[in-house]
Amino acid sequence: MQVLHDAPLAPLTTFRLGGPATRLVTAGTDAEVVAAVREADDSGTPLLVIGGGSNLVIGDKGFDGTALRIATRGVELRGSTLELAAGEVWSDAVARTVEAGLAGIECLAGIPGSAGATPIQNVGAYGQEVSSTITEVVAYDRRAGETVILTNEECAFSYRHSRFKADPDRYVVLRVRFALEDADGLSAPLKYAETARALGVATGDRVPLADARETVLKLRAGKGMVLDPEDHDTWSAGSFFTNPILTAEQFAAFHARVRERLGDGVEPPAYPAGEGRTKTSAAWLIDKAGFTKGYGTGPARISTKHTLALTNRGEATTEDLLALAREVVAGVRAAFGVTLVNEPVTVGVSL
Repeated sequence: MQVLHDAPLAPLTTFRLGGPATRLVTAGTDAEVVAAVREADDSGTPLLVIGGGSNLVIGDKGFDGTALRIATRGVELRGSTLELAAGEVWSDAVARTVEAGLAGIECLAGIPGSAGATPIQNVGAYGQEVSSTITEVVAYDRRAGETVILTNEECAFSYRHSRFKADPDRYVVLRVRFALEDADGLSAPLKYAETARALGVATGDRVPLADARETVLKLRAGKGMVLDPEDHDTWSAGSFFTNPILTAEQFAAFHARVRERLGDGVEPPAYPAGEGRTKTSAAWLIDKAGFTKGYGTGPARISTKHTLALTNRGEATTEDLLALAREVVAGVRAAFGVTLVNEPVTVGVSL
């Protein structure tokens, strides 16, 4: 276990933003993770858990407490079951499953961050979500003071949400277990139209696993969603806002605002979201509200490749980023009556 004091946190995030932590602990085993958490809890010290730092916005003043960086390693494949230590690099784990001929997470290729973060956010992209394949999550329950195993149902997954996100101070994820599919080297049925089009097949078709992964990586790279230290479009947290899910009444009001602003012939993106709800596109809202690719003149700007990504152009502060985010939220609300919600976790700051 490594312990540093007054340690910079910006290098541990994909935004490369944020001030230092009073104390930074790097834990390489589950036992070290649990010991560090218990020490903080027993002493009443604020605790910030960091994985890959790809979904994190830390304030410029930093974190007054213990930042715990989870650096555990371990990949275990048994038949079509997979167990990942929380600190495993997610994109590497996806590549391993594709090489092993197992389907279920291949369209989640290229997503930055650690395996332990995936159930917290119910990470999803290109028609797949981890909730579809996760069977169990091993976590340290800070309230009970013991390690527990939560089933898929107990994780209470929903769109970009989970039991862990709903109660962020209770659980620290240690390991994640998945049930994948052996489909003779083929992917799971493709659910996302853009992926299917890029592969020249129909939605619902299966394709070779490697083809699915490579296609997703190309699509993500085209939007600045694959990390590249030389490309400031990737100095981001990926999608900064979640796609809004609206009730029937909310969607009707939104639709009326669209017609009023853009004309009767314009239909906003709309996808069934269960229980009479409709999901629309945050990227579409941002663009149609006037915040186009590359928007901004300061050190924090919208990506030149994707309107849903807010980026650090190299000299930004967290306050620069938040000012841009607030401008976008206010602009979308004024244009369409919809309030965007940030996807990254904020530490010491808020929109």
